[in-house]
Amino acid sequence: MTTNPNRFWVIVILLGWTFDFLFWEKPLGINFAIFMTLCLATGILLLRGDGLRLSHRSGLLLLPIAVLTAMTFIRLEPMTVFLSVVMILFLMGVFALTYRSGEWPRYSLLDYAFGYLLLAGSMIIRPLGLAAENRRLLAGHSSLSPSEKRGAWIWPFVRGIVIALPVIAIFASLLSSADPIFAQRFEGFIDLFNIDNLPEYIFRLVYILVFAYALAGAFLHAAQKSDENVQEKTWVSPFLGFTESTIVLGSVVILFIIFVVIQFQYFFGGQANISIEGYTYSEYARRGFGELVAVAFFSLFLLLGLGSITRRENESQRRSFSLLGIGLAGLLIVMLIAAFQRLALYEAAYGFSRLRTYTHVFMIWLGLLLIAVVLLEVLRRERAIGLAMISAALGFIISLNMLNVDAFIVNQNVRREIRSTTDQSFAQGRADLDTQYFLDLSDDAIPPLVRAFRAESMPESVRKKIGAALTCKLYEREQSEYVIPWQGFHFSRLNADAAFRQVSKELQAYQVIDEDWPVLVETPDGEEFSCYPYYED
Repeated sequence: MTTNPNRFWVIVILLGWTFDFLFWEKPLGINFAIFMTLCLATGILLLRGDGLRLSHRSGLLLLPIAVLTAMTFIRLEPMTVFLSVVMILFLMGVFALTYRSGEWPRYSLLDYAFGYLLLAGSMIIRPLGLAAENRRLLAGHSSLSPSEKRGAWIWPFVRGIVIALPVIAIFASLLSSADPIFAQRFEGFIDLFNIDNLPEYIFRLVYILVFAYALAGAFLHAAQKSDENVQEKTWVSPFLGFTESTIVLGSVVILFIIFVVIQFQYFFGGQANISIEGYTYSEYARRGFGELVAVAFFSLFLLLGLGSITRRENESQRRSFSLLGIGLAGLLIVMLIAAFQRLALYEAAYGFSRLRTYTHVFMIWLGLLLIAVVLLEVLRRERAIGLAMISAALGFIISLNMLNVDAFIVNQNVRREIRSTTDQSFAQGRADLDTQYFLDLSDDAIPPLVRAFRAESMPESVRKKIGAALTCKLYEREQSEYVIPWQGFHFSRLNADAAFRQVSKELQAYQVIDEDWPVLVETPDGEEFSCYPYYED
C-alpha cells in the first residue's frame, strides 16, 4: 500500500464501484457474500504485498464470518438477516483491529469500544496521511521515472474533476431555476451525452468515493495499528467501596429471594394457577416472561458494573463478592426458567410468532452467559467477560440461522393446529392461531407450508387454510413486476419457486377474488380467506 499508493487507490476505488454495481437498486442476496469476500481477499493480499502477515488467531475469525456470510443468501427472515449482517460487520472490524496481533481473545468490553473509536478515526484520518506522505516523497525526489511522473500529474487532475462535478451540478441547477433559457440550453447539452439521470450518477460517484476512502482507512489501520498488544490495565479504576457495593448487591439478592419464594407456585404451577387472582390465560403468560427477561438482562449489567468499579482489597472481600454474584446469577437462572415456562405456555395457547421465537432462543443464550460470567468472576478472569458476551451474541445469531425461524414457526403452528383438531382437551380454552400470520412470513416459510399442504395425514380443515395461504403468497408473487437481477440471487427464493411448482395444479382449485381490497381467496368448498395479514403479536 505504502510502496505503491497509486495502485492502492485504484484498487479501493474499484471496490467502491463494485459495491455500487452489486447493491444499487438490488435486493440483498448473493451480492453481500461476494462483496465481503472481495473485501477480505483484497485486504489480505494488499497487506501480504507489504510483508504483513495475518495472525493465526485473527484467521480464526474468518470461520464465523464465512458461516454468517453464507447464511445471508440462504435465510430470508428479516431479523435473522439483519443480525447476521451486523455481526459480520462487527467481526470484520475486529479482524481489522487485530489483523497482525491476534489479540482479540484478550479484549475486554472497553477494549472493543476504544478499538472501534480508533478504527473510526483511522477511516477518517489515515487516507489523508497516506496522500500527504506520498506528496512528501514525490517532492523529495527530483528524478522520477516516467510512470511516477504520469501518476504525479494524473491524480491531481482526477481529484480536481471529482471535486468540480458536484460543485458544477449544484450551480447549474440553481442557474437553471433562475433562467428558463439557460435551463433549456443546459438540458440540450445534457441530452448530447444521453445522460438522463446526471444527479443520480453524481450522487453514486460521490458515495463510491466516500466508501472507497473509508475502506482505505480500514486497510491502513490493519496495516499500521493492528500489531498493538493489549495492555493488562483497567480503563476505569475501582472507586466504589466494598461495603456500598455489598449493600447494593445483597439487597438485590434478598429481593430476588423473596420474589422467588412468594411466586414459586406461579413459576412452576403451570395452568393450574392461571385463574388465581382473576388472571386470564393470556395475562398469566404475557405478564410473566417479558418482565422476568428484563430483570435478568439488567441484573447482569448491574453485576458487571459493580464488578468493575468495586474495590476488593483482600481475599475475604473478593470471596464475599463472588458468593453474592453466584447467588444473584443462580436466582436469575431460576427466573429465566420461569420465564421460559411462561413463554412455553403462551406458545401452547396462541402458537409461535417471530417475537416469541427470538425471545425463546435469547433466553437460552442469556442463561449461558450468566453462567459464564459467574465462572469468570470466580476464576478472576474478568477481562474475558467481553469475549463471553461476543460469543453469546454470535451463538444467538447462529442459532437463529440454524433454526430457520419462519420455517420453525410454520412447522410448530401447523402441528399445534393438527393437535387442536384431534385433541379436544388440548383445544379447550386455547385460542386458534389465524393462519393468516403465515402471509407475513418470508420465502423461508414456503417449503414447509408446501410439505404440510401435501401431507396425506393432514386434516382437511388445516389443509384448506394452508392452501389459501399459499394461494395468497403465490398471487402476491405473480403481481410483482420487479425482476430480480443475478446480484440478488437467493436460495430461499429459489427453494420457494421450486416448492410452488410442486403444488401449482392443486392450488388451481383456489380462486383469487381481486375485484376489491383486500384480495380474497375462495377455497374449493366456497369459504373465503382474506389475503390481508392481520394478526396480533
